[in-house]
Amino acid sequence: MPLDRVNSVRNGAPIGLTGNGLELRQTDPIPSGAPLVLNADIKAAAASSTASSQRLLSVRFDELDLDEACAKIASRDPSEPFAYVVTPNADHFIRLEQAEPALRNIYEAAWLSLCDSRVLRLLAGRRGISLPLAPGSDLTRKLLEEVIRPDEPLTIIGCSPETIEILRARFSLTRLTHHNPPMGFITDLAAVDVCLQAVLENPARFVLLCVGSPQQEVLAAHLAAAGGAVGVGLCVGASLDFVTGVRRRAPLWMQRAHLEWLHRLISEPRRLWRRYILEAPRLIALIRRVPRASKGAGPQRDGPDQRRGL
Repeated sequence: MPLDRVNSVRNGAPIGLTGNGLELRQTDPIPSGAPLVLNADIKAAAASSTASSQRLLSVRFDELDLDEACAKIASRDPSEPFAYVVTPNADHFIRLEQAEPALRNIYEAAWLSLCDSRVLRLLAGRRGISLPLAPGSDLTRKLLEEVIRPDEPLTIIGCSPETIEILRARFSLTRLTHHNPPMGFITDLAAVDVCLQAVLENPARFVLLCVGSPQQEVLAAHLAAAGGAVGVGLCVGASLDFVTGVRRRAPLWMQRAHLEWLHRLISEPRRLWRRYILEAPRLIALIRRVPRASKGAGPQRDGPDQRRGL
């Protein structure tokens, strides 16, 4: 797609749902630029999931566990217009409940929204809500091990060259396209355009967006709005670093004990102390606002028909 066509699909101002679709306008950290509209095709892609979903406050979680999510993603027609998958965890949940509507609408327009957090699932359970778990790192590994063929195209935005070379060798990936944008790229229209071009010029069944949240979700929305892209974009953060061993994931016993956050805090204290220490009270306060599910009634669920109202 020519650069001027990519530029023509964006604008600047706060996001909201409009009669014609999801309109993205300027709001930090949404990049400035020209009007970004998720049109009827993108809304249809978001509503096309046959999975029921439920909510913690305003955040949607589709009722798919790891195996179900992997099967659903693998079975999607690769020629269909680009749709994206988000994997909200506790940090995302806090951010979304405090965010402008712009960011919430980007998550709402996702084809699938999967629970990435054992802690969030545990806390939701205290309110009588059962969230299936499909962590982004586990989903990424499962797709690489069981679904993605070594000779099929795979496009990755983000990650270091070291991670990519380990990944390429480990899974014998012969048609991997990689672009690693600079820090802060999401506020630079030219840098965003380069990412769009990398995806548009290298069509693939799967596009892994590994530039951190909320940059990767904003980029996914840009791709969906630009038109011309196909396949599924997976917003999976540092998942490839864990898959390749560049970063060490918590031992399984810590994951099962809901202590993966502690392992990550010990591993990267300077980067993560604020998230895990200062934001914990905010998370508890938000969970207390979640209506407790009545016994026998279960939580309120959204079916596909409700999501068609995007």
